[in-house]
Amino acid sequence: MNPRIGFVSLGCPKALVDSERIMSRLRAEGYDIAGSYQGADAVIVNTCGFLDSARTESLDAIGEALAENGRVIVTGCLGVDENVIRQAHPEVMAVTGPGRFEEVMEAVHAAVPPAHDPFLDLIPPQGIKLTPRHYAYLKISEGCNHRCSFCIIPRLRGNLVSRPAAEVLVEAEQLVAAGVKELLVISQDTSAYGVDLRYAASPWHHENIPARMTALCESLATLGVWIRLHYVYPYPHVAELIPLMADGRLLPYLDIPFQHASPRILKAMKRPAREAETLRLIAEWRSAVPDLTLRSTFIVGFPGETEADFQQLLDWLGEAQLDRVGCFRYEAVTTAAANSLEDQVPEELKDERWHRLMAHQQGISAQRMARRVGTSQLVIIDSVTDTGAVGRSRGDAPEIDGQVFFDDPAELSPGDIVSARIVAADEYDLHARLDG
Repeated sequence: MNPRIGFVSLGCPKALVDSERIMSRLRAEGYDIAGSYQGADAVIVNTCGFLDSARTESLDAIGEALAENGRVIVTGCLGVDENVIRQAHPEVMAVTGPGRFEEVMEAVHAAVPPAHDPFLDLIPPQGIKLTPRHYAYLKISEGCNHRCSFCIIPRLRGNLVSRPAAEVLVEAEQLVAAGVKELLVISQDTSAYGVDLRYAASPWHHENIPARMTALCESLATLGVWIRLHYVYPYPHVAELIPLMADGRLLPYLDIPFQHASPRILKAMKRPAREAETLRLIAEWRSAVPDLTLRSTFIVGFPGETEADFQQLLDWLGEAQLDRVGCFRYEAVTTAAANSLEDQVPEELKDERWHRLMAHQQGISAQRMARRVGTSQLVIIDSVTDTGAVGRSRGDAPEIDGQVFFDDPAELSPGDIVSARIVAADEYDLHARLDG
C-alpha cells in the first residue's frame, strides 16, 4: 500500500499554487493524497501568516491536525515564525517557510519514507491541481519589492523573484494540454515581473522571450485560452496591455489593488498617491476597451483615517465606477510598520465605514451590471446540475467575483465557453440564456 499524506491548504491563490507543487512532488514520488486525517500517515499544513486572524486560523488548523492525526509537518507563510508555531504546538514534526519545497519533501521522507516503485512515479504533466480542470492559477513570481506599512509579505516571502518566461510558458502549455481553458496569472506584483531578472530572455519555441509583462502576455495569448491578470499595479507599461485586451488576446479584466484614495492615507500606507492620475488612466483604458472590467480592494479604518479621508474614498469610487470592489477592515499584522502609527481607528468605526463603503459600491455595481442586460456575453461554465448551470463572464474571476446563472443547463459541461444573452442582473450576478 502506498504511503498516504493528508493536506490542509490555507491562504491566498499563491499559497494554493505552492500546495499544488508540493502535492505534485508527493505524487511523483509514489505518495497518495489522503482525504481524511485518519487515512493519512502524516499531514502537511500549508499556513497563512499575513493577518493576525489568519495566523490564528493557521495555528488552529495545526492543532486540529495534531489532535486528529498526530504527525504534522508545517509549511507556508507562518513557517517563518517557527518559534510561534513551536510555542503553540511543540509536537509538530517539522516547520518550513513558504516556497521551501525541498525542505518539505525532506520532512516527508523522514516521517514517511516513499515507496520505491517506478510505476508509481507517473503523474500528469501539469502536476496535481486543486482547482477544477478547466481553470488554473499560473504563478509568475514570488515575493515583493514594495514596503507597504500594513503588509509583511516581503518578510514572509522575500523580495521579488521572477520565474524565467520560458519556464512560465512551458507550464502554461502543459496546463492547456491537460484541458485548462482559463489561466489566472498571479504574483504579489504582476506588473513588476522580470525586474529582478533585468528582463533577461529565455528560449521558447525557437524564440527568446524577455521576462517582461507585455512579452509574457503576448506569448500566453498564443495558447488560445482565456488569460486573466491579477494583482496588477498601474505602472505606465500597463498601457501596453490594453491593445491586447482590445483585440481579444487577453481578457478585458484588470485586478488592481488601489487600497485607498486619500493621499494622506496612501502616504501613511507607503503607497503611491496618484488618485487623480489613476482616474485619468481608467478613462483612457475604458475608451480603448469599453467592456473592460476593473476590480480592486480597499482598506477602511487605517490608522489616522478621518471622516474626510473616508469620504474622499467614497467620492473617488463614485468617479472611478469600478465594477468589482472588495473591502477589508484594517487589521494589525504582527511586526507591520503600521502598528506603531498613531490615531488607531476604533473597531466599531471600522465596521461602520465598511458597511457604508459596501452599500455605496453596491449601487455602483448594480448600475454597471445593469448595462449588460440585453447584451451577449461569452461565459465559461463552472458547474452543471439537473436544474441549471453556473458560469462566469469574461469580467468575473472564480471565487472573488460574480456568477452567471442559467435556468436550463441544456447540454452544458464544466469548461464549456458559450455565448449567452443576459436577461437580468443584480449587484453582483447575472442571469442568462444561451444564444441561439
